[in-house]
Order: sequence, then structure tokens, then C-alpha cells
Amino acid sequence: MNCFAPGEVAGNACNISAAKSKLSFGKLFILGILAGAYIGFGANLATVIGNDIPKFLGNGLGQFMFGAVFSTGLMMVVIGGAELFTGNNMFMMIGAMNGSCSWGDLFKNWVVVWIANFVGSLLLVYIVAGGFYGVGPDGAASVGLFKGAVGAKALAVAKGKLELTWSAAFFRGILCNWLVCMAVWLALASKDVVGKVFGIFFPIMAFVASGFEHSVANMFFIPMGLLVAQIPAIVDVAAASAGSPEAIAAFKLAVTNVFTWKQFIMNNLIPVTLGNIVGGSIMVGSLYWFSYLKKDAPVAKDKSTAA
Repeated sequence: MNCFAPGEVAGNACNISAAKSKLSFGKLFILGILAGAYIGFGANLATVIGNDIPKFLGNGLGQFMFGAVFSTGLMMVVIGGAELFTGNNMFMMIGAMNGSCSWGDLFKNWVVVWIANFVGSLLLVYIVAGGFYGVGPDGAASVGLFKGAVGAKALAVAKGKLELTWSAAFFRGILCNWLVCMAVWLALASKDVVGKVFGIFFPIMAFVASGFEHSVANMFFIPMGLLVAQIPAIVDVAAASAGSPEAIAAFKLAVTNVFTWKQFIMNNLIPVTLGNIVGGSIMVGSLYWFSYLKKDAPVAKDKSTAA
């Protein structure tokens, strides 16, 4: 077989958690920045591709394509090598439960990597945006590469996320990282790069197309939306799709009300992060540890049987 059995994958995951626990702070932080940027590349590509796909393929296939290209980000993380908070929810939990790393190692890894992922995501937002507000040669206001319909798509994606209730964001975070960590798990099962690519592609496509919430992806999607929301021309393009004048006015009012850093952090990033922890550490890490690595108590012999 050109893949590892599930029990072997669980053992490999523990070995990886031990290696992660030994990384120096500097290496952990740099690899975390890279992972934030890689997921941001996938989010950027999904925004660019997804801005007009529904017009030609419909909403269902449009969502499929949005998720399909987004999977590029996790491929770069897993195959290229980087530290991603959501994947580490599974790695560090299964390692801590099996004794491959300590609970202190788990806490340190999660905190450092989450912060580093945020730094990497914001760095990519800044680079993609070009670091300036301006007007393009066609006279349309732009933010770097995000202008016109692409900027409107970025705005719409962020708006949908910012308008979620706390509980909806939390539960979508659970569902998301259940699938993300399964993507990592399936990639671990493969012994070659092609197998890893396919192992990653389908669960990631599924979570994005389903509309679930990924904390690190949102570190790119929402700050980019906050950026383009400050440009009236882009808001006008995005609002035009609402239809009636009343709906357009309501869209613009919603942008004014929810496009704040406070709304992003308190009503999206925090509940999504907590949901991701549950989805990755409990639904994958803990349950697979119990199923494949937990030592069962020896069965006591029945001494009451007559000789």
C-alpha cells in the first residue's frame, strides 16, 4: 500500500507533535508567519476567481471553485512546511494526550502560532493591497489588486462573515476545523506528494464551499474587506448587486455598522478560533487518540470457572 494505516497515521501525528514542541521560538514564529501568508494566498486566489464564476456556473459550482482554489493554501503549508494554528490544534492535542509533548508545549504552540499566523496574514493583506489607497489609470478607486468587481467580492465575503452571530461563527468554526484537520490527517496517510494533494483538496474544498469558518483565513478575508470598505467606489459596486434602492441603502448601512476591528475580533475571530480548537483538538485529535493510541485496560481472567 502507498499509504499508512490509520493507527500508523496517529503515531506519525504524535511524532510530529514532539518535533513541533522542540522548535525554538524564532523558528516557530517564522514558520507561523509563512503559514498565515500561505493561507492568505489561497484566500486571495479564491476571491479573484470567485468574483465572477457564479455568473457563468451558478452559485453551487461557483462555491465549488471558490473552495477548490482555496485549497492551494493548505497544500503549501503541509507540503512546503509551515506552522498553522488550525492544524496544530490536532497535532498538539493528540501529542499531549499521548505524552509526545507536554500540555505546556501545546499552550505555547497554539498561542505563538496563532499570533504569527495573524502577522503573516496581515503582511499579505498589506502587500496585496499595495500598501496604499489610490486611483487606477481608468479612474476607478482601487486598493492594490483589489479593485472593481474583485474588491466588491472581497467586501461581500467579509460582510457575510462579520454579520454572523457569535454562536453561528463558533459552530461553523467547529465544522471547519474538523474538515481541515481531516485534510491534514489524510495528507499524513499518503507517502507521496500527489496523494497528499488529493488528501488535502477534497476536505478543504468541502469546508470552504459549505461556508464554514477558518480563523486564519478570516485573518486575511476580513482585514482585506475592512480595507476596501473605506473606498466608496468599491462599496458602490458591491451594493449595486443588492437590487432595489432600499436594499442598496441597507447594504451600505450594514457596511458602516459592522465593518470595524472590534466586530471582527469579538464577533468573528474569537468564536471562530474557539470553534476551530474544538473541531481540531476534540473531533479529530482526541477521538483518534482514543480510537488508535489509548491503551485498553487488560481484561481480568475469570477465576470462578471450576477446574
